[in-house]
Amino acid sequence: MRLVKSKHIIVNLFLSVLILLFSGCSEKSNTKIIKLGHGLDTSHPVHKAMLFMGERLAEKSGGSMRIDIYPNQQLGSERECLELLQIGSLGMTKVSTGVMENFATGLKVFGLPFLFRDREHRFNVLESEIGEDFLNSSIDKRLKGLTFYDAGSRSFYTKKPIKTPQDLEGLKVRVMESQTAINMVKNLGGSPTPIAWGELYTALQQGIVDGAENNLPSFHLSRHYEVCKYFLVDEHTALPDELVIGTPVWNKLTKQQQIWLKEAAMESSEYQKKLWREAELKALEEIKAAGVTVIEANKEEFREKVQPMYDEFSEDPEMKQIIEDIQAVE
Repeated sequence: MRLVKSKHIIVNLFLSVLILLFSGCSEKSNTKIIKLGHGLDTSHPVHKAMLFMGERLAEKSGGSMRIDIYPNQQLGSERECLELLQIGSLGMTKVSTGVMENFATGLKVFGLPFLFRDREHRFNVLESEIGEDFLNSSIDKRLKGLTFYDAGSRSFYTKKPIKTPQDLEGLKVRVMESQTAINMVKNLGGSPTPIAWGELYTALQQGIVDGAENNLPSFHLSRHYEVCKYFLVDEHTALPDELVIGTPVWNKLTKQQQIWLKEAAMESSEYQKKLWREAELKALEEIKAAGVTVIEANKEEFREKVQPMYDEFSEDPEMKQIIEDIQAVE
């Protein structure tokens, strides 16, 4: 009986320490501290933008607010961090909109291949009322978006050269936990395989998957080019990253604190755009130097293969309207 009680005491003490350690928002010496966890490397443009956001927030609040950042999946995967946000054990995280579509169905529109005409069109959409509506679309799931970060365009990289959709047939391609991404690879003839980002290098190395799809900086910084020597520039999708705060933490902030945080987040987004463009150019240069063959795709061939996805989306009046609104943005 005493042994059982001791175990209960140990478990309770352990849980108490965890709550204190990972509390999403805490007070120390009258400073409001918000904990932010994400899965990216510290050299990533998004991580640098978050550091910038923390600096701007400290300046705006006169030092009364602070953001503590935990990179490299220290606090879990994207999905795990979102769940911590929902219960208030973590304050903020960065997540791909491909994962966020599991919490706000409208966001799955970003997974539609060739949705945006170009880079400028994408930013015009994200920074419009449409973008703000997207950021608020998951509030009922206790998750509020603060801003979008540029994640560039996603392309395929593989162990053997591919030039056309036919070359993807039969290949096991890693995708995010996104039904839209899964459907896209299926439409192109590949075999979609959801795998956590942190496990992908090993999966490629061991042949569990034959390739993946992502943006240039992520391909470079993850060192996936050591395994995959072919990068097909088809730029099929452009899923932005989303900076998210849990409503249990957001609702505890004063109105002024919310304004400061929102402003700092948006300023960090502008800063990150420049960092991202620089990272893309550097990544392209360095993967070529490492022996990667960069192949330009005939995008029209890929676009034709994914047309059924547009037909399916159009069957839903709400999704059809979202697509039309996005396409109407100049």
